[in-house]
Amino acid sequence: MRKFLQEAAGVRPSKRQLDWFDTEFYAFIHFSPNTYTDLEWGNGTEPESIFNPEKLDCDQWVEAIKAAGMKGMVLTAKHHDGFCLWPSKYTEHSVKNSPVKRDIVKEAADACRRGGIKFGFYLSPWDRNSKYYGTPEYNDYFCNQLTELLTEYGEIFYVWFDNACGEGPNGKKQEYDFPRYFSLIRRYQPNAVIFNDFGPDVRWCGNEAGTARYAEWSVVPSELCHYSEVQTGPGPLAGEGDLSYMYNTDQNIGTLSNILYSKGLVYAPAEIDTSIRPGWFWHPDEQPHSLEHLCRIYLSSVGGNAALNLNIPPNRDGLLDERDVKRLKELGDWIRTEFEHEILAEVKREGTAMQPVYTIPLKVPYKAIRYVTLEEDIAQGQRVESFRIFVNEGSGDKHPLYQGTCVGHKKICQLADPFADQNPLTNDMDGAEQTLVIQVTAARGEVKMKNIRIYI
Repeated sequence: MRKFLQEAAGVRPSKRQLDWFDTEFYAFIHFSPNTYTDLEWGNGTEPESIFNPEKLDCDQWVEAIKAAGMKGMVLTAKHHDGFCLWPSKYTEHSVKNSPVKRDIVKEAADACRRGGIKFGFYLSPWDRNSKYYGTPEYNDYFCNQLTELLTEYGEIFYVWFDNACGEGPNGKKQEYDFPRYFSLIRRYQPNAVIFNDFGPDVRWCGNEAGTARYAEWSVVPSELCHYSEVQTGPGPLAGEGDLSYMYNTDQNIGTLSNILYSKGLVYAPAEIDTSIRPGWFWHPDEQPHSLEHLCRIYLSSVGGNAALNLNIPPNRDGLLDERDVKRLKELGDWIRTEFEHEILAEVKREGTAMQPVYTIPLKVPYKAIRYVTLEEDIAQGQRVESFRIFVNEGSGDKHPLYQGTCVGHKKICQLADPFADQNPLTNDMDGAEQTLVIQVTAARGEVKMKNIRIYI
């Protein structure tokens, strides 16, 4: 058991995964004939003439993305309908036969570089237009298009795949050759992170509602992400059980009770992908979600050892809807305001290697503290299983402010009033000397805390 915990504590991310984690928050752009048909999934028979964004301005997209504090863009170069936003040599179902006749992938990539943000793309494996879909030839077709995108548009930070797979014209579903796709990406864009349900680099969180797990582990069983590199031996109970049932929608995929049954662990962190509106594509009758809704998603994703991929769909003019632009600005202002005032603190570490206690003498009343953010040095591994934050007054009384599970890249702890559910007359802490205490109560190995930040 101890040997396996030591191995689990040493499962580490690649350089590309570390860079992805530092990006934290980026935009998804869903744009296709669906924008004009009011559909979410096109059928692949839409005429190219329907796609005509007469006011297309990718710089407007980037400006709005940056206003929200996002650091990248992932463009749907091709959705399930097979329509390509670049003039692919391998299909006629693309912008080259539309009225706009512009390479939107190039314009988006160039706008990102002018704006100083990263550029990536989504290429849907499912293609409802291609005559090859459902045959062995389709993988050649897909790889040809993937190669175009990897070699003609500069540095790519992210390639996003889902596993959508419908029946082709012959009634057969396509068998995707993902290892071949991954090999092309590693060859042409070695720094690009690959998203897929089963790895290798980033996995799906299991929903599209922006709902985070209570404990989001990046170290997960290889039975879930079989495309990722296995970094440990089998768990001590691997011969006593089976994890083949596991999928991204499960709530406890990285917990100790599960990994003990694994045949080996991988590093595969989660992305939370959701849309600023109910749908992924622009629909005239939809409104953006409330600011409060988006703030909650931000805190639980970026602040919950995941990254947030927020979709903003262009309208039929090729512009981001002004209602969405306004909401993005509000979200960016909220993030900047909430985390603008960091107080410098002297942190003293005590306790043991696996149960350290961090004490911070407070120069402000504890009630003034709104957030504490914790960051492990994940380059060394993810190790914290649980922790608690409390305020310790001069008399020795301890008042709980937060209880949490894993930390990972970043855990944003929104502190609670310890007297909210108590008789307020019992609060005699005003004016007393106070110390903030962060106590790790369980870990898989020696805790390597990179940063502790306090915001008022």
